[in-house]
Amino acid sequence: MNAPAPAAEAAETILEVNNIEVIYDHVILVLKGVSLTVPKGGIVAILGANGAGKTTTLKAISNLLHAERGEVTKGNIEFKGEQVQSLSPNDLVRRGCIQVMEGRHCFGHLSIEENLLTGAFTRKDGASAIKNDLELVYNYFPRLRERKNSQAGYTSGGEQQMCAIGRALMSRPEMILLDEPSMGLAPQLVEEIFEIVKALNAEQGVSFLLAEQNTNIALRYATYGYILESGRVVLDGEGPALRENEDVKEFYLGAGSSDGDKRSFRNVKHYKRRKRWLA
Repeated sequence: MNAPAPAAEAAETILEVNNIEVIYDHVILVLKGVSLTVPKGGIVAILGANGAGKTTTLKAISNLLHAERGEVTKGNIEFKGEQVQSLSPNDLVRRGCIQVMEGRHCFGHLSIEENLLTGAFTRKDGASAIKNDLELVYNYFPRLRERKNSQAGYTSGGEQQMCAIGRALMSRPEMILLDEPSMGLAPQLVEEIFEIVKALNAEQGVSFLLAEQNTNIALRYATYGYILESGRVVLDGEGPALRENEDVKEFYLGAGSSDGDKRSFRNVKHYKRRKRWLA
């Protein structure tokens, strides 16, 4: 077991996104001056409604935008102190940063174990090390061990999500970009996956930047959060502080404000007029 890191080292930054803008098709401005920081060993959440820019932010970091005719036109992205926006996605994986895509994207015709082994494609440390890491993945995801010979396309959504995260782990990442891990899953499975994320963070030191619409569960596990609206960061703060923020409670957690005002459909329909950050 590793000794606890000194306080100064705990504050070390692994990822820094500085004032980036993203444009699709040379015309559509999607991100507008987005900045965020992920500390080494942290779990940071990007929150917001569908279309807010969460997935685009992750793809800008992992350099997957070009496949969709998108590009970072301003700002810069640093991973472990090095600017990485000009790297190819596989070069970034070799440096220790990998994205788990929204929708799981397993190879349906391959078995669970074959899917996991594709995650070690960039490694050059030998079959023994890969076998050890495969066993580590099975320890964190016992259900995958049970289904390792099953064709991935015939497994459940939760098992495919576990497979996608396990495949990312096989590349030995220092950081995982996790896009909408709760999408389409039952609440019990969502809880299970977030508990595994927490364990991987605490026991393996993997940093996480996760994009989530499920603000409630994300803020239970994230050490820090950024809320996006229309491609801009409108609010950020420590996870517990955001959970207690009145605006976050009302507009993202579905709770009424503490001043006793009752909300009506009329108020909800015109909620943007009352958001403090849009004033």
